[in-house]
Amino acid sequence: MERCIERSFVAIKPDAVQRGLTGDIINRFERKGLKLVAMKMLMVTPEMAQEHYKEHVGKPFFPSLMDFITSSPVIAMIWEGQDAVSVCRRVNGATNPEQAEPGTIRFDYGQIPQRNIVHGSDSVESAERETAIFFQPEELCTWKRSLNKWIVPDTE
Repeated sequence: MERCIERSFVAIKPDAVQRGLTGDIINRFERKGLKLVAMKMLMVTPEMAQEHYKEHVGKPFFPSLMDFITSSPVIAMIWEGQDAVSVCRRVNGATNPEQAEPGTIRFDYGQIPQRNIVHGSDSVESAERETAIFFQPEELCTWKRSLNKWIVPDTE
């Protein structure tokens, strides 16, 4: 079986930061076996938000989306692991918290789609694009985790 080690961008959104959920959210990705390679708290600028959400420009909800994502700090993270993009999306749960599976972040903490706690890349290409918006290349840490042999055998 071929191993696909990927990196995925995840952002803990302003609603989760304000509600004090950051520690639990980070813990869920770690418990799943993903490796954190970058993390920082920041205020998203309007320019960053415009680039991040460029596919939504012109849609009726775009102004409120911009107001929300720039309203309070976010925690931007890069997670690495086997099939990291799809794993992060499963940990996050469906975009609409009412449709999310029990045990996912959005099921446990989200109430409405407009305040759904986390963002996760939907593809490897999106992860690369989003990573470049929030991080400089030198901010990503390449490191060897000694317990990888217990999580993803034959990848070291």
